[in-house]
Amino acid sequence: MAHMAGAGTRAVSVDAAARDAAEQESAFSHPFVEPYATASYGDHADQVVDFYAPRVDPGEAKAPLVVVLHGGAWRAAYDRRHVAPFAAFLAGRAFAVASVEYRRGGAEPGAAGRWPQTLDDVAAAMDALPGLVADALPQADPRRPVVVGHSAGGHLALWAAARHRLPEDSPWRRPEPAVGGVVALAPIADFTKAGELSVCAGAALQFLGGLERFEERRPSADPAALLPTGVPTTVVQGDADIVVPAEVAESFVRAAAEAGETVRLTQVADAGHFPLIDPAADACLLVAEEITRLVTTAQTSGTVAAVTGRPGSSTAP
Repeated sequence: MAHMAGAGTRAVSVDAAARDAAEQESAFSHPFVEPYATASYGDHADQVVDFYAPRVDPGEAKAPLVVVLHGGAWRAAYDRRHVAPFAAFLAGRAFAVASVEYRRGGAEPGAAGRWPQTLDDVAAAMDALPGLVADALPQADPRRPVVVGHSAGGHLALWAAARHRLPEDSPWRRPEPAVGGVVALAPIADFTKAGELSVCAGAALQFLGGLERFEERRPSADPAALLPTGVPTTVVQGDADIVVPAEVAESFVRAAAEAGETVRLTQVADAGHFPLIDPAADACLLVAEEITRLVTTAQTSGTVAAVTGRPGSSTAP
């Protein structure tokens, strides 16, 4: 993922590529963490959710639910196993975690995503979660979950929160939002900008079926085309990311502003693509803070809290 996609259409220095490779190696070096439970939301082998139980004392209030959608450019080579340590890290911070698998890849080797199966699965998983949680993880509170996605999973998280903005005839449309907030980590959030930069070797274009289907399908898939959502949203972006460059997140945030919506953008200084999901990295602690903030928001007012800065990062509306 990193090595093929990092440069896009731009030159990437040897140092930047080496740093990206080291960050990816660190993020992928953690041993797989077995889930507390696994449940199916369909008949396909990829239609499953792994649950990680929160570390809370018996008798305490139910733990807020965080839904994790993994990245990997919607390609079959990357599944939920690589975010299991991240999911377990969040569970260790008293969240109940649901890590969603979905169908990826296509007819051609290395293809990005399946249309429409990838979106079918995310919609079906999100709709099934309340019942699955009640059975598999009753200590979790499934109301107004916060959805967290990384890279292509960041796209899926933003899309899941925007289903009420889909065209009226869309089979994925919901009448109203079903999530309390989104934390999108280095997301492929603007398909047009991602295409201009050839992010992940043109993955967004592949996902939508190529140039001949891009404009037809984009209104049903591109988060930048589904604004405003009214769902509290935070984008966390490493400013040294060469896999999904910061320009993609910035373009999405500008589109939100033009649509009359404020999206919080937290830029992490000196971080690339992978530290955001690496429990050994400081950036991962910052991600957990952003999730905590949105969980609190979802449980109380439903409005986004004021933006504040912190050493080592910057925030912008």
